[in-house]
Amino acid sequence: MSENNIKKYVIVGLGSRSDMFSSAILDSHKEYCQLLALCDTNQGRMDWWNRSYKEKFNAGPFKTYDAADFDTMISEQKPDTVIVTATDRVHHKYICRAMELGCDVISEKPMTIDAERNKQIFDTIETTGRNLTVTFNYRYSPRNSLVKELIQNGEIGEVISVHFEWMLNTKHGADYFRRWHRDKKNSGGLMVHKSTHHFDLVNWWLDDTPSEVFGMGRLAFYGQENAENRGVKEFYPRCKDNIYAMKDPFALNLMDGGKLQGLYADVEEYDGYIRDHSVFSQGISIEDTMSVLVRYKSKATLTYSLNAFCPCEGYKVSFNGTKGRIEMDISEMPYVSGSAFDQNNPDFNMSDIDFDFGGLTEKITVQKLWGEPREVEWDKDTAGGHGGGDKILMDDIFKGAGDDPLKRAAGPVDGAKSILVGIAANKSFETGQMVSIDDLFKLG
Repeated sequence: MSENNIKKYVIVGLGSRSDMFSSAILDSHKEYCQLLALCDTNQGRMDWWNRSYKEKFNAGPFKTYDAADFDTMISEQKPDTVIVTATDRVHHKYICRAMELGCDVISEKPMTIDAERNKQIFDTIETTGRNLTVTFNYRYSPRNSLVKELIQNGEIGEVISVHFEWMLNTKHGADYFRRWHRDKKNSGGLMVHKSTHHFDLVNWWLDDTPSEVFGMGRLAFYGQENAENRGVKEFYPRCKDNIYAMKDPFALNLMDGGKLQGLYADVEEYDGYIRDHSVFSQGISIEDTMSVLVRYKSKATLTYSLNAFCPCEGYKVSFNGTKGRIEMDISEMPYVSGSAFDQNNPDFNMSDIDFDFGGLTEKITVQKLWGEPREVEWDKDTAGGHGGGDKILMDDIFKGAGDDPLKRAAGPVDGAKSILVGIAANKSFETGQMVSIDDLFKLG
């Protein structure tokens, strides 16, 4: 490939999630890509990545810019595309400003966290004509792609209803209550930050548009008041250097000598960000127990639940159609973002796990009306995060999607469809009423 065909990128937001993109650019997709610069609120974090890139890829160091100097970075570096992996509440800020400055954008999900920011993104796309890609890696997981293919091929006819249960265990689920996600003003709560994955899957599986949402949610397990009601008497604000944390199975050890320490514990002086709040401390404004009912334009319905303190990790989905039923029973390995077993790490591989966490179940069953159930097989390659989806996603982003009959590549309309279900659910939590998606934003 000629040098003129190599696309140039900058990354804004250098938390652990950025690793998937930077590693692809510097290693597996370096034939197609060039990384120009890094942008973050924390200079120490960017310095840590530069040392890591040098050690791992013999690359860099790359010029670093404070978040306040975003415009300067674009002016000096002239990237083709800005990759946004910052805190959710500022996604819209960088998406819109990058497009205004002449760049295309790749954004980590969720695209943004509320209807007002969503409208700002669409208005900016309309005025600038720039492209926005939203990275929904679960679409690319071979098992989820298989279900899309089965439904698309009419295996169970018209889908009438879907039941979707997602379970976060006390390792993974707890992590959202330690870090910036615990404040709904930062993340939109788990309905937006986490469930965006799941709502997008259903929208894509059904090739449909959500129209109405009703939900109930509450903080039932995490937080100090809930712990006090269960008889807990010892509380602490954060885990680092705290004697009570040493006895708490929910505590997080930042001093791991690796990514958690380098990206967070050792660089707190730069921005004061605390990565290891106690999950039973004050200041949590998100829910841990949520149930949602969604009606689609086709009149199909989705019943959905998310619980963030389960003893197991994974999801179960059932599709009821006019010709039969599909059932998914998928367990996943629990992980903590930035830890040694972080699925977002591009080098993550299930075969590397050397401890017993109960084993994995991966089963898809199809049963036609009047027929016997049959299990459907697929390639269960677990290399890479999100059920093997991350590596395939990186090919789509950095090489080009090509002619994909499953239409897995996602843009702003897909981003909006997924977050608007979560935004509507949050509004329904507050009001106790059914919420119309069109009242929040007209998807067309």
